[in-house]
Amino acid sequence: MDDRPVLIVASVCGGCGGRVFSLEVNASAARRECRGCGSRAFLADSEEFWGEERWEDDVPGIAECPCGGERFESAVAFSLGEDGAVRWVTVDLRCEDDGFAGVYTDWKIDYRPTGRLPTLS
Repeated sequence: MDDRPVLIVASVCGGCGGRVFSLEVNASAARRECRGCGSRAFLADSEEFWGEERWEDDVPGIAECPCGGERFESAVAFSLGEDGAVRWVTVDLRCEDDGFAGVYTDWKIDYRPTGRLPTLS
């Protein structure tokens, strides 16, 4: 069992305070679009890696619930190392249509400093 501390940050739109989003995800990035006002924001360090396809099939796609829904509440979990630096980013979504929740993408952080990442959720 891994006893690393985890910081979980709910996604909130900086434009209107909305909490329901559509998301585009790939294996190393996520971008949300507020369903209330349409403003877009990258999660964690996603903007730095957006469009940088690390694998042949690493193309962003629209997140979709098994029920077909595309409206989600989002939270980002930051797994922290012993030194308090972010080691892993996990994007969790909860479907507004049926309540299904799950991990939609996650990626490792292998650089320092990482203190700004939890503010980008």
